[in-house]
Amino acid sequence: MTKTKWALDASHSSVDFSVRHMMIANVKGTFNKFDATIEANPTDLTTASIEFSVDTASVDTRNQDRDAHLVSADFFDIENHPAMTFKATTIEKTDDGEYNVTGDLTLRGVTKPETFAVTFEGQGKDPWGNEKVGFSAEGTISRSEYGLVWNAALETGGVLVADKVKISLQIQAAKAE
Repeated sequence: MTKTKWALDASHSSVDFSVRHMMIANVKGTFNKFDATIEANPTDLTTASIEFSVDTASVDTRNQDRDAHLVSADFFDIENHPAMTFKATTIEKTDDGEYNVTGDLTLRGVTKPETFAVTFEGQGKDPWGNEKVGFSAEGTISRSEYGLVWNAALETGGVLVADKVKISLQIQAAKAE
């Protein structure tokens, strides 16, 4: 099967993250605006072209004050860096429907290679006859490597915000016309 262009179905997709807070709990958030360019044979991603862009101003942690801090120069610095991007460079099949997708992640003006574990979740037609595919992806990045170094020390030891950030994507896409 040849590569097919797929259009992101944002209303059935999500870009979420979680980070340890106060060393005792995980705080979760999402990005409400994102887009992807996908050209792939969904049953064999090894030759796929994948590019992803996230509007960092669309961060939503269900807390307005925290979201305002996250878009400030302390974190995403949206005035200078309005988007986080990812472009796949290498895709390795690890099992049936399982892949390690490595690419260049750019956040806050810093580009580094990152690898995400991607699962092909399936393919089918919706009630209107549109061909759809689903993927999930998981990965962990070090926020300090991207210049997101703001933190506060805790009286009991440790820090307010952990360095490791878990990223989780649920992607549904439609065959492009």
